[in-house]
Amino acid sequence: KGFSGPPIVVLVMDPIYQPEYQPIVDKYEGRLAFANPGIERQGSVQNGLQKVVDMAESSSTKCTYVAVHDSARPLVTIQEISNVVRDAKEYGAAVLGVPCKATIKESEDGSTVLRTIQRSRLWEVHTPQVIEIETLLRGFAKVEEEDLEVTDDVSIVEALGEPVKLTLGEYTNLKITTPEDMDVASAILEERNVEPAQLVA
Repeated sequence: KGFSGPPIVVLVMDPIYQPEYQPIVDKYEGRLAFANPGIERQGSVQNGLQKVVDMAESSSTKCTYVAVHDSARPLVTIQEISNVVRDAKEYGAAVLGVPCKATIKESEDGSTVLRTIQRSRLWEVHTPQVIEIETLLRGFAKVEEEDLEVTDDVSIVEALGEPVKLTLGEYTNLKITTPEDMDVASAILEERNVEPAQLVA
């Protein structure tokens, strides 16, 4: 967002689940809204971005940046968010990430090793990914025009040949996809002694 008005938050969510969260959206009318998902991540982000743009225009709020975050990463810290937003303001786009700890090997057939990739050059990318809205809109236009396949949001910026700043994050900003991940997340929250979150009034 810019700094001329309150933040705008868009929840990209399957319509099946939207009624459960409708009372919260109603409480923050004009600042919080739903968008429907696309078939792929790219479509979901595009739908969410368009909703942000529409809401900003209707409320005369200047929106300059958008932060795209996966709900599967609930352990991101305020400091991480502040850092990646700061870097995006300087570079136009920034993404949270951490240096890879594991040794990564490439395989063509899924059976034998083709080569070992130099670990010092590899980063595991997290969210939020923060991008200037105008840049992301141009990127989406290029992706559609050239039928490009992109795997995350900053890949769209990369397709434009523009820089993306790597913002050092924390290894605790893990993606929760298995029951074992839930156990790890619970342990992290317990260690942080986190109090229940309160929605901003």
